[in-house]
Amino acid sequence: MMNNPWAILVASVASLACTAAIAAPLVGARSASVATDAQATSAPAASATSEPAGLKDAKASDCFACHAIDHKVVGPAYDEVAKRYAGKGSTVVDKLAEKIIRGGSGNWGSIAMTPHPDLGQQKARTIVEWILSLKPAAGASAVAKSSSEATAKTYTYKKEDGKTVKLDFPVFVAGHKPEIVTKDVFTGYEQFNAYCNRCHGDDAVGGAYAAPDLRHSLTGGMSYQEFLQTAMAGRESKGMPSWAGFFTPEQIRDIYEYVKGRQVDLIPTGRPPSAQD
Repeated sequence: MMNNPWAILVASVASLACTAAIAAPLVGARSASVATDAQATSAPAASATSEPAGLKDAKASDCFACHAIDHKVVGPAYDEVAKRYAGKGSTVVDKLAEKIIRGGSGNWGSIAMTPHPDLGQQKARTIVEWILSLKPAAGASAVAKSSSEATAKTYTYKKEDGKTVKLDFPVFVAGHKPEIVTKDVFTGYEQFNAYCNRCHGDDAVGGAYAAPDLRHSLTGGMSYQEFLQTAMAGRESKGMPSWAGFFTPEQIRDIYEYVKGRQVDLIPTGRPPSAQD
């Protein structure tokens, strides 16, 4: 009888039906458990304090490419702005909102802030109101700066000519033979050759449009902070665009480390040896 194909088919269907009947309560119970767990997981997020509208608008724009809340990046720390304009009333809100929209320099140094006409008056005001609402502890920005400086390390390397060079970042992965560059330096190489080499030349040796050899700029004393400021603000008079909102400060730091490694002759021309090889 069991050799009959129709009998085998009927038995298989009956077996599947029994299995489904047994499994259904288990699946339902698991689904209910998952739903309960999901509700428990999302509950803290729902009850957490939501971000202020001004902070959301600042994040949605390129504001944090050049600013941070408690320390200087390119422009001033937001808590320093809040301290300077504390108690100045609504007039200063309109003034600073207009500054965001139009851009410019002078109040915090010579590096110009790029204009943001796309924000519009209302969003610019909302961002300013959020900034002025910040109430940092006394000396918070100074503490953040001194703390970061205190943790800085120095890395010493010997070049092929026998001379040594000291840097504030590692160029090579420690203990790896043969030498390979760090992930940050290799990322800087990739970013440079994707976006900067058209004007500054392959291997950072200078290129078209009279763009300078960036190795010479660093040899002339350009610091990382100046490198960052120039990249983010651009140099409109020389045809260099602002990279704020495209690159993050961390990505600019990677590019700087690559160029600096080239400048001190630790990184050869071409693709540097790396863990990606």
